[in-house]
Amino acid sequence: MILHQKNLDYNRHCQHSIGSFVQAVNEPDRIYLRYTDNDQGGHELLHLATNRIITRRQVTPIPLTPAAIQAVHTLAENQGMPQGLKISSRTGPILYDSAWIAGVDYDEEAFDEYDDTYNDDNNSETSNDDDKYEEDNSVDTNSDNGDTDDEHESMDPNDIYEFAHQEQHEHEDDESNPSTFEQNDSDPEQEQEQEHEEEQDLNEDNIKRTRSGRTTKPADRLNMIQYTLPTQTVQLEYTNEKARVIVTVMCHMNDKLSNPRNHKAQQFLQTYSLLSGLKKFGQKGKVAAIGELKQLHDRIVFRPIRVSDLTPLERKRAMESLIFLSEKRDGTVKGRMYANGSSQRSYIRRDEAASPTAMTESILITATIDAKQKRDVMTSDIPNAFVQTDVDKHKIGERIVMKIKGPMVDMLIEMAPEIYSDYVIEENGRKVFYVMILKALYGMLQSSLLYYNKFRKDIESIGFEVNPFDPCVANRIVNGKQHTVVWHVDDLKSSHVDPKVNDEFLKWLEEKYASDNVGKVKSVRGKRHDYLAMWLDFSEEGVLQINMRPYVHLMIEDFSGTIGKSKQPWNEKLFRIDEKSNKLDEERAKEFHTFVMKGMFLCKRGRQDIQTGIAFLATRTNEPTEEDWNKLCKLMSYLKCTSEEVTRVEADDEARIYWWVDASFSVHRDMKSHTGAVMSLGKGVICSTSTKQKSNASISTEAELIAMDDVISKILWTKRFLHHQGFENVTTIIYRDNTSTMKLETNGRESASKCTRHLDIKYFYITDLVKRKEVQLEYCPTKLMMADYMTKPVIGTTFYKLKRMITNIHHD
Repeated sequence: MILHQKNLDYNRHCQHSIGSFVQAVNEPDRIYLRYTDNDQGGHELLHLATNRIITRRQVTPIPLTPAAIQAVHTLAENQGMPQGLKISSRTGPILYDSAWIAGVDYDEEAFDEYDDTYNDDNNSETSNDDDKYEEDNSVDTNSDNGDTDDEHESMDPNDIYEFAHQEQHEHEDDESNPSTFEQNDSDPEQEQEQEHEEEQDLNEDNIKRTRSGRTTKPADRLNMIQYTLPTQTVQLEYTNEKARVIVTVMCHMNDKLSNPRNHKAQQFLQTYSLLSGLKKFGQKGKVAAIGELKQLHDRIVFRPIRVSDLTPLERKRAMESLIFLSEKRDGTVKGRMYANGSSQRSYIRRDEAASPTAMTESILITATIDAKQKRDVMTSDIPNAFVQTDVDKHKIGERIVMKIKGPMVDMLIEMAPEIYSDYVIEENGRKVFYVMILKALYGMLQSSLLYYNKFRKDIESIGFEVNPFDPCVANRIVNGKQHTVVWHVDDLKSSHVDPKVNDEFLKWLEEKYASDNVGKVKSVRGKRHDYLAMWLDFSEEGVLQINMRPYVHLMIEDFSGTIGKSKQPWNEKLFRIDEKSNKLDEERAKEFHTFVMKGMFLCKRGRQDIQTGIAFLATRTNEPTEEDWNKLCKLMSYLKCTSEEVTRVEADDEARIYWWVDASFSVHRDMKSHTGAVMSLGKGVICSTSTKQKSNASISTEAELIAMDDVISKILWTKRFLHHQGFENVTTIIYRDNTSTMKLETNGRESASKCTRHLDIKYFYITDLVKRKEVQLEYCPTKLMMADYMTKPVIGTTFYKLKRMITNIHHD
């Protein structure tokens, strides 16, 4: 009641003890934190598996399991905590000691007597350690934001966005616990005396003062979240019992940071803003930051410019400069400078900033050809690709300006005072100067497009011709054989039957893009290549193996739902929707969305056998229910059961493209049909599609025609792409299992009847393609129709038979 400044109802607020193990709606692994005092009521719980704080309306206490105890021990070991825990106040008395084992009575009177006769000299080591812990985690709620603008020890969400855009949602969890509290557990005279003693021990370079004059040390390590109790800022005199409550809550909640399953938190903790990184790494961090700035200075990535020379619009649009420090596995510290390009989104059109990237289908098709022709394959990575690209003001239309502030100003002035000193000004009491960007800097929206244009111009200068149906695939003829290069930003895949051609190409890359200051071009030769989150394995002659095992294992490890054992990813009720099923809470809804998107990435590459389930679940991400969650759990159980499977793809000698196109009539709740299609060059599926049709069909024949219309553009793209890859006489065969549809597609309106005369003319575009011999239609029995796998949840023996054809894996 003192903490919350309100009356508490025992039946509402004290039903369950803090830290007890509870179960909510058949969901175990929850640790009770507190009652949520809102109108609806509820309980705040810590979910051990996901490290997230969730809210449930009703909970039931259950016995603490050995697995939960072991999880807590593992967290403590990972955090480097010593055996046992002892916490004392600043004035000495012990507030909590792990020696007070649960279930063992101790003498309260002896404890009180011990408090009164406490000898500070005998316990100075423990007291100092605890003082240090409390100093590191204290928050002065009276601090003014303007006084601490440069003293942040956690990343700003805008900083994180440009540093790791593939992880753009990681900062959302950090904003979920904003409340703080202030501890005052001693009288003013004692606190003033102790602060005076602490001030003598502080390094003058690391001193921080609050508005009240209090001096604090910087944290020994970066804490991602300051966990506290929500309360008003009041003067409190804590007793031992009150303090134990606070300690217990903070200990339980702080476990979230050290849970080994919370990879996002661990990864986040390894990356620091400049100020936090300097405090964390000390001299190593400063050397890394200076090294990054020196590299950019030596390469003339930017040039200082006077404020008077800037237009008001240029000054308004000036990007903020950012430096992040991260620790590598070998213990070295790396610095990386970025421009906060998020401010550019308001005035730069998407087409001015979007850079082409290699299509997944192009990568897999060219890799399949590499395996068939027994080419030597090389993957490489161009170092610091962006900062090797000049910014052409005339093409962009305006100067790109960045504002440098904080410690970076002093570092650059120390490095080259004759260049930067005269440009320094003061803004809001801080030293800053403006620079004009001369080379593409990481974080700028235009950087990737500028680099693409540069790289394309460079490879065209040595004889490459870009495929017009994928601007990130280029070919040239060397020694009578084709040399193919596929690139995705700065990641390249090069292939030729003669390894010496790749040797010469690597040498050209090093001469063009590598130097002692920039770094070396990293290249991988051999049969196995880690390329764009896929392992492309050419170890089996004539076969491309698309290995996604590491990605699958990580998905399984991160998923918080129940994962069992299932040899099939769905049942016959996959497309059915139960309107009475309860909606997921916000946290699980986010996780549902995340894992459906991860599944989408996976099923478009090496695990196309899960695409039908992912295609349906993708339509449920807006308002997922418990039923949808259970379907996702079954799919994850299937992935776990088949986590070691690797898709095999082969091309035959016929120079043909094989497509299977099919539709399931009226299988969705709104009576819409479902389209499925797969493509192969011989054995195994290279690309596939499974999608709900956008319009209703009145008969199955119409649904089949709509299915063809859905995929005909991709069929033609495949033919055109391979034609420009040198396969001029390639034949495209489309397999169908509906004879009435085939007649309409072959003859057009001539075969229309009363039931089909209403069909849109666009559905007969295929008729023109057949007449011009662009494609050939052939009948395929339904039992061999591979696309049937993509149109509905097939099960049983049909599932295994079609799956073997799709994955080219010859065992279950």
